[in-house]
Amino acid sequence: MDKVIQRAYAKINIGLDVLRRRADGYHEVKMIMQTVDIYDELVLEKREQPGIELRTDNSELPLDGDNLICKAVSLLFQEKKIEEGVRITLTKRIPIAAGMAGGSADAAAALRGINELFGLGYSIPELQTLGVRLGADIPYCIVGGTMLSEGIGEILTPLPAPPEAHLVIAKPDINVSTAFVYGNLHADRLAWHPDIDGMIAALQQGEMDGITERLGNVLETVTVREYPVIEQIKELLRSQGAQNALMSGSGPTVFGIFKEKETARRAAQTVEQRQLAKQIFVTTFYKEGYGYSAQEMA
Repeated sequence: MDKVIQRAYAKINIGLDVLRRRADGYHEVKMIMQTVDIYDELVLEKREQPGIELRTDNSELPLDGDNLICKAVSLLFQEKKIEEGVRITLTKRIPIAAGMAGGSADAAAALRGINELFGLGYSIPELQTLGVRLGADIPYCIVGGTMLSEGIGEILTPLPAPPEAHLVIAKPDINVSTAFVYGNLHADRLAWHPDIDGMIAALQQGEMDGITERLGNVLETVTVREYPVIEQIKELLRSQGAQNALMSGSGPTVFGIFKEKETARRAAQTVEQRQLAKQIFVTTFYKEGYGYSAQEMA
């Protein structure tokens, strides 16, 4: 095998709680991750010359060792002492620095792709164990789907997918540093926490109203204060028919959940007309993840 193609799907958080800051500096979280139908594409090809050659259509991204894709490939090459080289061509669609795990998704796709391209034989849990060394979202991004994420993000429990819905996803023309948001979050002072257990029950019962009424993200207490446009987009989406709206991850991307596709399209047009966001998508939940069974994840 000389060539492998991998898709790297974006995620949103339909619930995100931070329980505490640990002694090691990481934050302990309890959140529900959901894949959406927006993806980057990675084409991985063997090459005779050793090393990693990364190409992309997005000039904002580094092409050296600072890119998570290169870090992921280097990790596997070092672990398995691979002396061959690889060329990776990245087509970028997921917004950058958006709270949608674009970098982590790309790194996860690189781990899956290198594992397949070179026949390394890693199991899914083994790839996840390696991936968490690079980023807390990577274990989730390796499998995708609907997951309860705990610990620093590496403890994953599969959940039923939400009912069918249409999403408007809008990223304002700003980039948000995850490190800044977590660094300015005071988890011990939070006056409110989202009902993650209630959200899990709503997913298990397939109740969309129970899901949308429990949308919550404690990181909004930091990001919205810094960037009021986030709240403006949320309010606009609700006024245009969204059942509810929320910031994803550390932001600044906002998503709204709609029952009807046409209503979602009109809402997206309104966001564009008001010039509140630079990147706007009308999409859906991507429920299949990457097709891994519970046995493969065990």
